Amino acid sequence: MTDEMLDLARSNAAERGVDNVEFLKGEIEHIPLRDATVDVVISNCVINLSADKPQVLREAFRVLKPGGRFAVSDIVVQGKLPPEVRRSMEAWAGCVAGALEEQEYRRMLAEAGFEQVGVEVTRVYTAADVCGDECELSSTAQALSLSALAASGARTVSAFVRASKPQ
Repeated sequence: MTDEMLDLARSNAAERGVDNVEFLKGEIEHIPLRDATVDVVISNCVINLSADKPQVLREAFRVLKPGGRFAVSDIVVQGKLPPEVRRSMEAWAGCVAGALEEQEYRRMLAEAGFEQVGVEVTRVYTAADVCGDECELSSTAQALSLSALAASGARTVSAFVRASKPQ
C-alpha cells in the first residue's frame, strides 16, 4: 500500500534469494490485477481494517480464477458487537471494532459469489488477553470493549475464513 512497504518486501525477498514474486502497490479494495488471474487470495488480519468489506470480498472474487480459493485469517465476532465497541477508536486500532460478525461475514462472501464458506475458530480473545494479569481491566478502552462484548454474550475470535469461487 506504501512505497516503504514495497521496499521492505523487495528487500526481504532479495535477502532470501526469492525471485519468483512480484510486489504491486495497491489497496485491498482495488486490487491492481486483471480478472481471474489468481489461484489463492490470502490475508492475515487485514480485512477487518477495511471500511468497505463488501468491496474487498468482491475484489477477491474478481481476481480469483474459477475454482480459486479464499483463505484468510481474520478477527471475527461471534454474536452482536455492542455499539460502544464499534465507536471506540482504540478498539478499531486493536482490530476489534472493525471485525465482521460471523454470520455477516458468511453472508457477504455468499453475496460476492463465493461458495463452500467455512469459519474455523483458532483463538478466543478475552479482556484479560488484552490487558494481562498485571493491570486493571478498566485501564484500557480495548479491554473495556472486550468486557462489554463478553457481557453481551458475544466473543471476539481469530479464525480461518475459507471459501471458493465456483468452477
